[in-house]
Amino acid sequence: MVQHFDFVVVGKGMMGAAAARHLSRTGATVALVGRGEPADWQKHDGVFASHYDSGRITRTIDSDPDWALLARQSIARYRDIEAESGIGFYSEVGCLITGASRGTFVRSVEDVAQRYALEAPSLDREELRVRFPWFALPETSAGVFEQTGAGHIDPRKLVAAQVACFEKAGGVCIEDDAVAVTDIGDRASVSLKSGGAVTGGRVLAATGGFSRAPGLLPRLPDVVVRARTVVLAQLTSAQAHAYRDMPSWIDESGEPSEHFYFLPPITYPDGNSYLKIGGDPTDIEMEEQGAILDWFRGEGNGEASQHLKALLMRFIPDLAPVRMVCAPCVTTYTVHGYPYAGFVGGERVALLTGGNGAAAKSSDEIGRIGADLLLRGRLDEPDYRTDFAVHFR
Repeated sequence: MVQHFDFVVVGKGMMGAAAARHLSRTGATVALVGRGEPADWQKHDGVFASHYDSGRITRTIDSDPDWALLARQSIARYRDIEAESGIGFYSEVGCLITGASRGTFVRSVEDVAQRYALEAPSLDREELRVRFPWFALPETSAGVFEQTGAGHIDPRKLVAAQVACFEKAGGVCIEDDAVAVTDIGDRASVSLKSGGAVTGGRVLAATGGFSRAPGLLPRLPDVVVRARTVVLAQLTSAQAHAYRDMPSWIDESGEPSEHFYFLPPITYPDGNSYLKIGGDPTDIEMEEQGAILDWFRGEGNGEASQHLKALLMRFIPDLAPVRMVCAPCVTTYTVHGYPYAGFVGGERVALLTGGNGAAAKSSDEIGRIGADLLLRGRLDEPDYRTDFAVHFR
């Protein structure tokens, strides 16, 4: 017998788990379809998600007001989600953003900080040197530092917390991959990889880089999927202690190819502490689903890895890591640079995707927007300048 729910969310990643939690809080019957992180990435026969990591930057300071508001609304709920789930995922260590002192990037971050009345002072090069002695910045750099309400999150634990709250509210997890979401008249149907289906009054596909999978959706969204490489520098316990006061950091002081983001010591599942750096010097776009799967099964791009290692050693000159390892990830970009939230087939099948490399910290608010879309049958988000409209190919 086919199980029927008021709502079905496809995709157990950061957006999907958040949307499912918000829907379950209304008292509706809700199913969340998706498998967890595979134990062996190389042998995995299904889709992947980009939250398989232990560190993502979170902050409100941003050069874009809409992204700042998405983050601000999400961050305001972190502690409640932690308390309800019993799973801690948020480390409030602060976030530093740096760039050319006379550049538009730093000025735009300052403007957003003022707009939301954030405790985020501007710092000149000398103030940066004194406050963050580990970082070697150009003499022409300036920055903005958000000390409270910023830092980093563990995306694995955030998803686990969202799912725990969802199940606590009566939500049902279906450990399977979806292969097709279709409107069948009085409901929408989700066909499962293992066979069979579940149905819902409305279905939300929060499927990230796999939103273009053949046959998954009634229409093909216009997204670009890019391969990303990150480098993790393993620390000794003494190094981790010495760097314990580091904040998260985003730098755009140099050429665009040298922009990067950095995370301070974080304990990963293997029990070791790592610094993390990301920021690919070139874009690698992937069109076919098979290429995305192969990318996740690999170890990232060697050229990008060497580039990031060099940046890490340049900007933290005293660093002497135990070892450096690289890992793959993907980011999904939309036409307008904001998440897509809209219907893709009649009034039954909707899509929520497009992190644009900035959504981990904001995923709870993005999930709320997706949940509200299903509940209302339309979007009503007057606080945002963007309309989150889905563009199609």
